[in-house]
Amino acid sequence: MSEPRTLGQHGPQVSPIGLGFMSFRVSADPGEEQRATAVVDAAIDAGITFFDTADVYGPEFSETLLGRAIRGRRDRLVIATKFGNALDRDTDPDARPIDGRPEYVRTAVEASLRRLDVDHIDLYYAHRIDPQVPIEDTVGALAELVAAGKIRHYGLSEPGPNTIRRAHAVHPVTAIQSEWSLFSRDIEETTVPIARELGIALVPYSPLGRGWLTGAVRSRADLGGRRLDHPRFAAAVFDTNARLADEVIAVAGEVGVTPGQVALAWVLSRGDDVVPIPGTRHAEFVRENAGAIGVHLTEAQSARLERLAARVAGERSIRPENLGTEAPLAANSR
Repeated sequence: MSEPRTLGQHGPQVSPIGLGFMSFRVSADPGEEQRATAVVDAAIDAGITFFDTADVYGPEFSETLLGRAIRGRRDRLVIATKFGNALDRDTDPDARPIDGRPEYVRTAVEASLRRLDVDHIDLYYAHRIDPQVPIEDTVGALAELVAAGKIRHYGLSEPGPNTIRRAHAVHPVTAIQSEWSLFSRDIEETTVPIARELGIALVPYSPLGRGWLTGAVRSRADLGGRRLDHPRFAAAVFDTNARLADEVIAVAGEVGVTPGQVALAWVLSRGDDVVPIPGTRHAEFVRENAGAIGVHLTEAQSARLERLAARVAGERSIRPENLGTEAPLAANSR
């Protein structure tokens, strides 16, 4: 593994690539625990030190499995998790879909600490911005958790530009998590410049385009689960996006690596403040992803790849009307 990257101005040093744990959301039974541990073992062996999960994955199973897998070696790792997406939406029709209230933040962190079986969380994200709660209130609660030692740093996932500035004014934001890949580049217009102005790290999720950029998706028969319903895998746009994925495969052939490594190498090349977190349930893919760190693309290859995003058909995971969601102003704000 190459030189570590630093999250934000005062955050922890982490491996250039992390591991997203969203795929572990089925159960916490022994079979899943064995698979999760194998993936974590492969990641640590490959030099990965940054692990990302959320309380809503499962819900709760992902945190539980990650906690079990890192037992006895937690001190060498940087653990991130998230709060805010309600855990009981399926059972409680009156539940808030997104909750950024200070009292919810305090309750959620205690539950995550218990499931992860750790005494602190290194990076704690607001998973989505609550449109009913001033971001100053949410961040105020997070700052209290930092002071109490329950979290070391906090981040925001998919925030609007004004929300980033307002949050940072209350307490420095360490990282912003958003979808960013060869197929999804909209954050480059607003989020990336603001993050760099303020010294905030960027943590791209789905850097492999939800599988499109691995070269493994050749027909809709290759899909399963949630991806079948994703707009970019819809039958009406599938062939269009497959042709774009072919261009990544072609570059990979030129370089002599896998398409996924090309896609990750491109994200890594965006800057030393960028730490992608590809997710997988397979140890061999963890090792493949880590191998992207040594991949170098020519200027001509990068230019070819950078033309892809404008031609992608279908929305990304967050609907456009939600991309700029901003929390309401606090009572004493203008």
